[in-house]
Amino acid sequence: MMNKAKINRLATGVPGFDAVLGGGLPEFSFNLLAGPPGSGKTTLAHQMMFALATPERCALYFTTLGESPLKMLRYQQQFAFFDSDQVNRSVRFISLGDDTAAGDVGSVLGRIAGEVKKYTPALVFIDSFRSVILAGEGAGISSVNLQQFILQLGILLASWNATTFLIGEYAGAGDSSPIFSVADGLIWLRQTTQRNSIVRKMEIVKMRGQATLPGLHTFRIDMEGLKVFAPTVLSAAPAPAHSLPRLQMGIPGLDQMMGGGLPRGYSLLVAGPSGSGKSILAASFLAEGARAAETGVIAAFEQRPHQARGPVVADLIASGRVGVIDTRTSTLSVDEIATLLIAEIERLGASRVVIDSLSGFELALAPTFREDFRESLARMLSALANTGVTVLMTSELEDRYYELGFSPYGTAFLTDSIIMQRYVEIDSRLERMMAVVKMRASRHSNQLRLFHIDDEGIKIDEQRGAYSGLLAGAPRRHRSRRVGRPAVSTDER
Repeated sequence: MMNKAKINRLATGVPGFDAVLGGGLPEFSFNLLAGPPGSGKTTLAHQMMFALATPERCALYFTTLGESPLKMLRYQQQFAFFDSDQVNRSVRFISLGDDTAAGDVGSVLGRIAGEVKKYTPALVFIDSFRSVILAGEGAGISSVNLQQFILQLGILLASWNATTFLIGEYAGAGDSSPIFSVADGLIWLRQTTQRNSIVRKMEIVKMRGQATLPGLHTFRIDMEGLKVFAPTVLSAAPAPAHSLPRLQMGIPGLDQMMGGGLPRGYSLLVAGPSGSGKSILAASFLAEGARAAETGVIAAFEQRPHQARGPVVADLIASGRVGVIDTRTSTLSVDEIATLLIAEIERLGASRVVIDSLSGFELALAPTFREDFRESLARMLSALANTGVTVLMTSELEDRYYELGFSPYGTAFLTDSIIMQRYVEIDSRLERMMAVVKMRASRHSNQLRLFHIDDEGIKIDEQRGAYSGLLAGAPRRHRSRRVGRPAVSTDER
C-alpha cells in the first residue's frame, strides 16, 4: 500500500484566512490570487510574505508593468504588517518592468529563473502576472506560444522548493486562462457596491489536496491588513435546563418568574416597544454578572454603550469587567460581528453577552447581508453557544394589541427563552407589563406582571388585584370577595 505524502500547511498570518483555506496554505503549492483592480490582491500577498519570510527562507517579489517597487513600497509600508528591517534580508523586490515592456516572455522567464537560482527563495510572488501576458499579446506573440510560456512557467515553479503566487487582474470566474488549470490554488477576491456600501469577499475556487470552506467569505482591509471572517457553524441543541446552573438577572422577582433564573448557556430574547425597559434589563443582566465576579461583552447598535446604558454599565466598561464591540464600522456582516464577539469573549473569559438590539444590528449591516439575516443570526447564536456564554438580545417591536409577536425577523424560535414587555393603560395611566413567554425545558411563571422603572432600575410591582384583558390593551380589574361575606344575589344587584 502506498504511503500518503505529507503536505505541510503554512500559517498565512492573515486573521481568519487559514480557517477558510482549511487549515493553512499548502507548502510548495502554486497559487493564483485573482480579482479586479482594487480588490486587495497585492495587500494580501504582502501580508502573507512578511508573515512567512525569514532570512533563511527568503521571499522574492517580482513586479512587472503594474507599478514600480518604489511606488508599491510607499503604500504598503503604511500597513502594520510591513517590516522595513526585513527588506533586502528576508524580502527582496525585483523589477521585471524592462523585460515585460519588451514583450519577450522568454526573457521574462529566464530572468525569473535566474533570480530564483541565485537566492533559492521559499516564497515567490509575481505581480502582476497578467501584465506579462498582455505585453506578450501586444508584441504579437501567438496565443499558442503564450500557452506554452504558461506551461513552462508552471513546470518551472513546480520544480522549485518554493510556495509561489501569481497575482492577476481578472474580472470574474467567467474569464478563461490556461493558468487557472495549471495552478494548485485559485483564490478569487472581489468587491461589490450596493447603494452606498462596498463589500469585499473572497472565494477559494480550488485548493488541491485539502477541503476548504465553500462559499463567499467577507473580509475587511484596515491599517492592520486583511481580516477574513470565516462563517460560523451550527452546533447541537443545549443541555436540558434542569441540569444547568441558573444565572440571576439582577431584578427582584424576575428570577422567580423564570423558574429560578436563566439557565447558563441559554439565549434570551427580550422583546418590546421603544422605552419599555429592554436596555435597562440588559444592563441589570451585566451588572448582576459583575457582582458574581463574571465578565461580560456588549454589542450596542443603537447608541454608544458608555452613553446610553447609564453609569453602571459605563463603570463596568471603564473597569474592564464588560468589553465593548465596535459597531460603528460601516458595511458590517453578521460573520464579522460573530468573530469580534468571540474574540472579546476569549480575551475576557466572558460568560454573559448582550446584543442591543437586533433592529439596530440589521440596520448596521451592509444591504447585501440583510437578505439572509435570519440564517446568519442562527449561525452566530450557535457559535456563541459553543463558547458556553449566556446571551441576552433585545428586539424592538411595535405595540400592536391585536397581535402577539416577539420578533419582526421570525427569529423567536432560535432563542431558548423569551421575555415580553408591553404597555397597558390602567386608570388613565400608561403602565408597563412583563411576562415570561418561553423557557425551554423549564417551568416558569405564566403571570402578566406590572413593573415600573426608577433610579435603581426595574422593579416588578406587587399584585394590585387581578386583571384581565392586559394583552388587548383594555385591562379590567376583578374585585376580590371579602372572606365571610356572602355573594350578592341578582335581586340585590
